[in-house]
Amino acid sequence: MLILIIMKRSYANTKMESTTKIRGGHKSHAIVGVLQEAKKHAGGRPPKYSEARRAITVTLPERILRNLQSINPDRSRAIVKCVETAMEKGDPPFKPVELIEVTPGKALILVGPNSSLRQIEWLHLVEIAPFRYLLVLPSGTAVEVLEVTIQDLLRNFELDSSESVLLTELLGIIGHQRRSKSISKAELLFIDIPLRVSSRNP
Repeated sequence: MLILIIMKRSYANTKMESTTKIRGGHKSHAIVGVLQEAKKHAGGRPPKYSEARRAITVTLPERILRNLQSINPDRSRAIVKCVETAMEKGDPPFKPVELIEVTPGKALILVGPNSSLRQIEWLHLVEIAPFRYLLVLPSGTAVEVLEVTIQDLLRNFELDSSESVLLTELLGIIGHQRRSKSISKAELLFIDIPLRVSSRNP
């Protein structure tokens, strides 16, 4: 398996909608939207969150369920609180893409969590620290292949803004370093080990 190596250089990254006032019985679009939302939930349980949401089903260890219960009796709110705390309420405690110098004149690319990159079947994201991942490519994979694949991902107009920011910055770094011939690949050693069964109670 291969990782990308960057020659260390100074790198520089080269609604409000208007609404009409209520006049002569005409309501603004915003007010109509609010009334429709209120009507939708009239007589039922009010929405738990004001932002976009959907129901999911997950299987969790009993230990985690007990921990969630101690945070909030409402499991969904407990999960939201845990995620927002881990991500510092929407402001990740890290840059989307970082160049970390590992030896004089050489740096590794580290990226934050990104579900779009995980869609690339042959690309492995190896977590070396919380929320920090190495990009590991199969042996023989050209850097240009990764570059083109990221470009294809960016054509997905349904990308979350944070996902798009990371992909755009990563694409800029890879493209810049490739054109300046300052990017290379190095091999990693992987060892097969027996799977360990957790001794912790579920």
